[in-house]
Amino acid sequence: MLWSKSLIDQLGEELAPWQRAAYGHFSAAMCDEEKPYPCVPGKQGFQTDTLRFGFAEDPRKPAASEKLACLLKHYGEISRDTGKYASLVVFFNSEEIVPENQSIDSYQDIFWGLLNRIHEFDKSPWPEDIAKDPHHHTWEFCFDGEPYFAFCATPAHTVRKSRHFPYFLVAFQPRWVFDEINSSTAFGQKLKKVIRKRLIEYDEAEPHPSLKWYGQEDNYEWKQYYLSDDDSSLSKCPFLNMHKKIKS
Repeated sequence: MLWSKSLIDQLGEELAPWQRAAYGHFSAAMCDEEKPYPCVPGKQGFQTDTLRFGFAEDPRKPAASEKLACLLKHYGEISRDTGKYASLVVFFNSEEIVPENQSIDSYQDIFWGLLNRIHEFDKSPWPEDIAKDPHHHTWEFCFDGEPYFAFCATPAHTVRKSRHFPYFLVAFQPRWVFDEINSSTAFGQKLKKVIRKRLIEYDEAEPHPSLKWYGQEDNYEWKQYYLSDDDSSLSKCPFLNMHKKIKS
């Protein structure tokens, strides 16, 4: 089931305690005016009831992968009707993970394992205009024919506070949202400056060097999906299923 902000405001008592807690943390971050969240489109999307929310089990369990695949398929069918700042935000029940004090690298494995598993549920062909190789600058994660920018936040992040969240969180932003927000538009260039300024203030650190525009020849989207607390990044994309298909 996909939830909107207005629906949670009306029927939030039907959510499980951990679901209410996760959404409450997210809502507080989006409504904080003293320390505004850096992603302006995400904040506006929340305030205008454009975002959609989903809840899933422990991200390490097969049931979570199946649930996420269902949520993403449903979301792809309705996303264009929700507004120009569309995104799907999925909270995962990580109450069993947090006490284990997982590292940032461990959460990174969980994130890429999740993307690989939901890809197995995707029965649609890969979009022709999106590269199949993650090491190509036009690659983007796709599901059911829709390209998405994926964003992960975890309880382990401490330096990059914009990537910290008490629960394991994955957000999917449709690629079409960036049609008016890119390096070729004045609005996109202005928005980038605003976001970068807020990001430095919010994280109290310089932006990760992997944060670049989609389509730049030196940009790789997969490196932006999951950022480390330092400036390091993986040398090879962990999206293994697509690598296997390319070789076959």
